[in-house]
Amino acid sequence: MKILLIHGLSRTPLSLLSLEWYLQQKTGWKTEQFSYLAFSETFDRIVVRLRMRLQELANQGPYGIIAHSLGGLLTRAALGSDAIAKPHHIVMLGTPNQLPRLATQAWRIAPFRWWTGQCGFNLTDPAFFASLPGIESTYTIIAGTVGPRGIWSPFGDELNDGIVSLSETRLSAQDHIVKLPVMHSFMMNNSRVQKTVLKAFSGF
Repeated sequence: MKILLIHGLSRTPLSLLSLEWYLQQKTGWKTEQFSYLAFSETFDRIVVRLRMRLQELANQGPYGIIAHSLGGLLTRAALGSDAIAKPHHIVMLGTPNQLPRLATQAWRIAPFRWWTGQCGFNLTDPAFFASLPGIESTYTIIAGTVGPRGIWSPFGDELNDGIVSLSETRLSAQDHIVKLPVMHSFMMNNSRVQKTVLKAFSGF
């Protein structure tokens, strides 16, 4: 089994090193990371590169994917091609599978628009989310629950990870989302998240 890790928007492969090391130590699996820079690449171009890498992995044997935040949307877009053998399992960490309410607010800020480019704009576009394919592989969604709640929170009383709400991580009505007391940006470093990821891949 080989595991491909895909970081989130405005992050780098460094953000997933702790999780990657944990999996290597616990399983001996081969791992690698897929890197991208949203300010210098369009979403579409990143997807093309990711699709090529997934095809190479599929040709080598069984593989899985762990994707943080935007990485999950890149994964869905890349796997839309029928030519690619699907991964055995996918774990999405805080991925906004529904349009995230904070994205529209962030898009009003010029530095965010410059830094995130097409990737950031897509997060504000209902048509983009409607165009994304579903996932044919088995998958696990992990969502954080300790973001701010209450009258002053943009999430109201809904559980959230500070960036994405619980409902925004849902891909289908049948999803059984794993809820953990973590924040969005650093959830991959949490020991409970890492153990949950490992358990999700057990049996493969």
